[in-house]
Amino acid sequence: MKNRLNAFDWIALVVLVVGGLNWGLVGLLDFDLVAFIFGTFSTVTRVIYVIVGLCALYIAVMIPAKFGMQAPITQEPPRPAAMSR
Repeated sequence: MKNRLNAFDWIALVVLVVGGLNWGLVGLLDFDLVAFIFGTFSTVTRVIYVIVGLCALYIAVMIPAKFGMQAPITQEPPRPAAMSR
């Protein structure tokens, strides 16, 4: 089936959600859980941030493609019919 999520899709979604929750903590409480666990701007922290970013890019591109979602094509509005005399 074309629109089923595979294991990689689910992993990317989970990583994206966890990354989003981390950014929510940063925005609300000024607390970066990733930096707290792995150190501020350590190599591991930076790799985690890159992985979250790549997962976001993957989800943004692949999920709409899998489910056939496309940006709407703009069309010219219909022109009024010419009035006959």
